[in-house]
Amino acid sequence: VMAEKKVIAIIQSGGEFETNQDGSLSYRGGDAHAREIDGKTKYTDFKVEVAEMFNSNLGSVSIKYFLPGNKKTLITISNDKDLECMINFHDDSVTANIYVMTEEEVATQGSDMPASRSSRTTLSEAGVLVDDPLNVTDDVVDDTTRLVILDDTIHVDARIVIPTDIPLSFPCVGSNYENIEKHIKAPKEWKSNITGVGQRFNSVHEFREALRKYAVAHQFVFKYVKNDCHRVTVTCKAEGCPWIIHARKLSNTQVFRIRKMNATHTCEGTTMTTGYLASKNLVASIIKEKVKVQPNYRPKDILNDIKQEYGIELKYYHAWAGKEIAKEQLHGSCKDAYNQLPFLCEKIMKTNPGSLATLITKEDLSFHRLFVSFHASLFGFLQGCRPLLFLDSTPLKSKYQGTLLKATAADGDDGVFPVAFAIIDAETDDHWHWFLVQLKSAFSTAQSITFVADREKGLRDSIAYVFHDLNVHHGYCLRYLSEQLVRELKGQYSDEAKRLMVEDFYAAAYEPKPVGFQRCVENIKSISLEAYNWVMQSEPVHWANAFFQGARYNHMTSNFGDQFYSWASEAHDVPITLMVDAIQSKLMELIYTRQADSNQWRTRLTPSMEEKLEKENQKFFSLRVAKSAGNKFEVCGDSFEVVDLDHRDCSCKGWQLTGLPCCHAIAVMNCIDCSPYAYCSRYFTTDSYRLTYSESINPVSTVDGLVRKESMVTVTPPSTRRRPGRPPVKPLGPQDLPRRKRKPKCSRCKVIGHKKSTCKELLFEC
Repeated sequence: VMAEKKVIAIIQSGGEFETNQDGSLSYRGGDAHAREIDGKTKYTDFKVEVAEMFNSNLGSVSIKYFLPGNKKTLITISNDKDLECMINFHDDSVTANIYVMTEEEVATQGSDMPASRSSRTTLSEAGVLVDDPLNVTDDVVDDTTRLVILDDTIHVDARIVIPTDIPLSFPCVGSNYENIEKHIKAPKEWKSNITGVGQRFNSVHEFREALRKYAVAHQFVFKYVKNDCHRVTVTCKAEGCPWIIHARKLSNTQVFRIRKMNATHTCEGTTMTTGYLASKNLVASIIKEKVKVQPNYRPKDILNDIKQEYGIELKYYHAWAGKEIAKEQLHGSCKDAYNQLPFLCEKIMKTNPGSLATLITKEDLSFHRLFVSFHASLFGFLQGCRPLLFLDSTPLKSKYQGTLLKATAADGDDGVFPVAFAIIDAETDDHWHWFLVQLKSAFSTAQSITFVADREKGLRDSIAYVFHDLNVHHGYCLRYLSEQLVRELKGQYSDEAKRLMVEDFYAAAYEPKPVGFQRCVENIKSISLEAYNWVMQSEPVHWANAFFQGARYNHMTSNFGDQFYSWASEAHDVPITLMVDAIQSKLMELIYTRQADSNQWRTRLTPSMEEKLEKENQKFFSLRVAKSAGNKFEVCGDSFEVVDLDHRDCSCKGWQLTGLPCCHAIAVMNCIDCSPYAYCSRYFTTDSYRLTYSESINPVSTVDGLVRKESMVTVTPPSTRRRPGRPPVKPLGPQDLPRRKRKPKCSRCKVIGHKKSTCKELLFEC
C-alpha cells in the first residue's frame, strides 16, 4: 500500500525563505513545477529530473521539505529512504511542497533561518540536546557537543544541521601514522595556511579551503561546531584535544578574521574510517594545473594520482566534481558564456571590419544559433581559392550539446581553408537554410560555385533556392551516399557483398566517361538488383564524374574540413565563447604559418600541384600527336583522345576534372613548343596561394575581458542540455540478438545433431 501512495510534489526553486513573527518560515518568489511521485520513485532519478528542471548542477542541488504542521524545520531528502518517508508523512495530503536549493543559496540563507535536518535523524543519534544552539557564545565551545555526519551535511544534535561543503574521504591517521606519512606529499605552504589570531581571509570559502589544506598538511582531522556565512568554529576531532580555531566575518564586509586559536595538539591523530573532511574545491586546487594541460584528465586517473601523491582516498564522484570546478575556474562557466555572446559578436566585427557575426535567440532569449565569418577568410576565398565549398557538420559534446556547421574551401595546395562556421542548438533543415543565407550575405560574387554536401537535411532544396541567381552546382557527398545505400538495403547481404558494392559505387563515381560508369554499376547489378536500382535512382548527375557539370577538382566527400575542426568534437564542456576564441586562434595560426611557408617557395605552382604536373609530364613521351582542325589535336597511345587547347579540354576528362593539363594535353604542348604552366588553373599558382593568405585576423579581446553593455539582451543557454551520468544503453533490436546456430544434419542416417564424419550408424550393403 505504501508503494501505491501518490503525492503531487510542488517543486519550487529560486525564491527565499522569510521568518515570520511566530518563528515559522514562508517561501517567497521563485518558479514552481508539479510532478507526481510515489513509493516507487527513486531518489537519484528524482534529483536528476529536478536538476534539469531548474538547469542546476547535479552535485550542488539540495532537496528539502516541511513536515505537515511544522513550518519551522526543514527536512533534507538525501536517499531513497528519505523520499519514501516524505511520501508517508504526507499520507493524508494530496500535495507536498518541496524546495530546491543550491550550495550558494544554502550558504546565503544558512545563518538567517533554522538549519535543515535529515528525516532519518533519531534521538539516539542526537547526543546532547541544545534548546537554542545558535545562541551559544562564540568564544566557548562545548566539548560534549556531538556531531552526526549525514550525507552532504554536518548535524550538531538532532535539531541543528550546519551546512558545509561535500565531505571527501582521506586515509585515516592513527596507529598507521608513520606508514601513511611517507605517502603524504602536501605542499609545504599548506602548513602555513593558518598562522594564528588576526589572520584575515577574503571570504568564508577561502578560510574553509585554507583550513582543509592546513589539516591535510598537519595530519589531523577536524570537526565543525559552527559553520555559516558569518562565523566558523572548528575543533580537533580527537576527544580531549585542545586544538581550536574560531573566525568571524567583519561587519559590512566579506572579510573573515581569526578571533581565537589554540594551535596545540595533544593527540597523535584520530582513527576513523571516514577520514578527513575536505571539499571538492580542494581537489580542484590540486588538479587545476594538470587539467589545464590535459583536458581529458579522467576522474579515474585523478583518484589514482591523488592517492599516490597526497595519500588522499577519494570517491569517483568527488574526483569528477573537483574536475568540474577546475574546468570552470580555468575556462569560465558554460552557462554564463552565452550571456557574453552579444558583446563577442560586436567585438569581432569591430576589430575585423568586413567580418560577419550574427547571433539569433529564441523568443525566451535562449540561444538559438550563431554565425561567424572573418574578413580574412572571405577575402582569401574570393581572391585565391577555387569556387568550391564543402558543407558539413560536427556534433558538439559540450554541456549544452549543439552542432557545429562549417563551410570550408580548398586552397591552391589542397589545404583546408575555413570560410565560415556556425554553432546551433540542434541540426535541422531550417538551420542549414539559415546558414546558407548568412553565407551568401557574407560574400558577393557572380561566378559559378560548386558545393559538395549531403543531399539530406534540406540541403538539396536550400542550395538551389538560396543561390538561385548564381550558376550553382551541388555535388552529393559520396560518404553519405554510400552509408545511405548500405542502410537502406532491405535484403540480407554479407559484409563482403556490401563492401564490394560500396567499392563499385565509388569506382562508378570516379569514372570520367559514361562507358566506365555503366561498367561499374553493372558490377553492382550482378550482386544486387536492389542496390543497382537504388544507385540509378540516386541522381548520378549530382555525384558521378561522367555526368556532373560542376568543378569539384576530384574532391568527392564533404568532410574535407575535418582536418581543421576535428578537435571540436572532443572538446568536452568548453564554453561557447572559448570555442569561438579557439577557432579564431587556430585560424590566425593557420594564416600566419602558411604565409611564412609560401614566402619560401620558388616555383610557379604550389608544391603539391608541381608534383602532380610532374607525374603527368612523365607519361607523354610514348604518345603520338596529330594535328586536326584549328587548335584541336589527336593523341594516340593506349587510347585515342582529342585535345582542344582553346577550350582546355581533353576527351579523357582528366584536364577538366583536375584543373591541370593531362598527359595528352602536355604531349600536344610539347609538340607545339608551349609551356604547360600557361594552361594550369590560376588557383594553383603560388601567387594565388599567397593572395589567399594575404589578409590577417586581428585578435579579439580575451573572454575574461568581455564586458556586457546594459543595452544588450541577456542570452540564456539552449534547452538541449546533456543529461548527467552515463548515456542510456540503446535497447537491442531483433537484428542485434545472437542468431541461433543451426544444428547439422547427417547425410548418411538423416538424423539431426551430428555430421557424416562422426556418424556411428553402420550401413550394410545388400
